[in-house]
Amino acid sequence: MTQVVETSRSVVVVVTIPPMQLTEIDHIAIAVNDLEAAIAYYGEAFGAEVHHREVVESDGVDEALIKVADSYIQLTAATRPDSPIAKYLEKRGEGLHHVGYRVDDCAAALAQMVEAGATPIDQSPRPGSRGTTVAFVHPKGSFGTLIELVQV
Repeated sequence: MTQVVETSRSVVVVVTIPPMQLTEIDHIAIAVNDLEAAIAYYGEAFGAEVHHREVVESDGVDEALIKVADSYIQLTAATRPDSPIAKYLEKRGEGLHHVGYRVDDCAAALAQMVEAGATPIDQSPRPGSRGTTVAFVHPKGSFGTLIELVQV
């Protein structure tokens, strides 16, 4: 999309705005030390139930997804000491790990982000949990937030 912006009487700036890639929030990921305790807490505090549970061996993660409207809270725990979640927990402790944004085309969204200055962790999309396609973007290029692009 092209937008013409007048900045003064003599200067016209043409700004090209790429098409919107985000369709909704897929999930908010929370890193926890004890997944069973976190699941029990969300059950007691909110009456929440696990909608999907999966071990993602490639990432060294055991995850439990709690459905909230059309999105999820993703509780994540490490399955091995060298996993990204284990390293995160060791360095920062439990808490918000990343935001998963749902996109129609993970490769196109990743390319657009890189073009805008983002630093990819994944150079190309890869398989994720629930049969999704995902790519991670480093927080250093995204205002301190680890971003996961999720194509359902």
